[in-house]
Amino acid sequence: MRFTALHDWLEWLQQSHPSAIDLGLERVGAVAQKLGLLSGTPTIITVAGTNGKGSCVAAMEQILLQAGRRVGAYTSPHLQHYCERIRLQGQPVSEQRVCRAFARIDAARGDISLTYFEFGTLAAVDIFMAPGAGLQPPEILLLEVGLGGRLDAVNLWDADIAVVTSIALDHQAWLGDTRELIGREKAGVFRAGRPAICADAAAPASIAETAAKVGAELQLVGRDFDFQPGGDSWSFRGRDARGNAVQLEGLALPGLPLPSVAAGLQALYGLPQPPPAADIRAVLPRLTLAGRLQTLVYGGVQLVLDVAHNPAAAAYLGRRLRQMPAAAPTCAVLAMMADKDIAACTEALNTVIEHWFVAGLEDMPRAASAAHLQQVLSGQGARARACDTVADAFAGAVARAGPGGRVVVLGSFLTVAAVLDICRGGG
Repeated sequence: MRFTALHDWLEWLQQSHPSAIDLGLERVGAVAQKLGLLSGTPTIITVAGTNGKGSCVAAMEQILLQAGRRVGAYTSPHLQHYCERIRLQGQPVSEQRVCRAFARIDAARGDISLTYFEFGTLAAVDIFMAPGAGLQPPEILLLEVGLGGRLDAVNLWDADIAVVTSIALDHQAWLGDTRELIGREKAGVFRAGRPAICADAAAPASIAETAAKVGAELQLVGRDFDFQPGGDSWSFRGRDARGNAVQLEGLALPGLPLPSVAAGLQALYGLPQPPPAADIRAVLPRLTLAGRLQTLVYGGVQLVLDVAHNPAAAAYLGRRLRQMPAAAPTCAVLAMMADKDIAACTEALNTVIEHWFVAGLEDMPRAASAAHLQQVLSGQGARARACDTVADAFAGAVARAGPGGRVVVLGSFLTVAAVLDICRGGG
């Protein structure tokens, strides 16, 4: 084994491949074949989309667990610990199990170079197929696409049910600079004769075109399934694998976006044995996910933590903030990558944010500097203070908001993780 500690493996993986992102299935597929990971997998539900993927997986995972099903979930990125990415029965796997999987992959790959994400994807499936420690393999795998869909490592495995949560501009350098092009990449997870669910109410034509080309059974929100919020509850309409109508009324509002939850429900109803409605109702009131509209109280200040890092996600966050009880003042902690549309993200939130506290991200060359973030916000007429670190920005925002005020943390998984670490006593 090259390393015995997960930290050492991850440090090596971050430097072992020439580029962090290297889309394509040939290299990772060859290694998966050597490891025997391409056959004998259980039922797979693959989730792609610009925003809302993690929320969709979380909804399905928690409902399936409530229904007593054996579930494996693979998501990315993680917030605070790498093992959050690979979960069995809702729990992160051990560092030792990940290290053993990495060692198997390293031994099998020969001179084939793999990215950090490709190593992790292979490790997840390797663990799911042989979890060890007397655990039974999952009967359902929930796999979240990392980037795009068609050329993402997750797409090595044929989805029995595929979901596209949303299509928006992000990662244009790899996926294209229009929603049509991005939609085509994400629809690459569709398979012939199998359900292909799309929760984007304004889906680009490329979604339907790709579904028709591959022969997938396209199910569109607003046509084949739908959801309707109504005050303090909502309703879901869909159909099951036999084509029978499904109607659920008076559902508790979850702490996650309804489009993602509804898409997850439609996917679950596509299973031969969908979870009972009683289990769905039991889970929805407690359905949350760390870093997605997560609310905490810190020193008497209300916190809202959200990993929003593109304009569509920022606009959704802004709408949700306006729906929450008023808190004054509302401050924001912002740190994000330089290649994101920073101006569009901040514009979507300026009407609800009174004071911005911005920072760079330590040891992250891709991150925007605090000076650049401040410049963008100042150009929009917003009040922004540049800080040395996220911790400094958070301290400033909390002090400015004061007890009864609100601090919104956004811009990156790393930004939210840094604040969570402080709140949990780690910083």
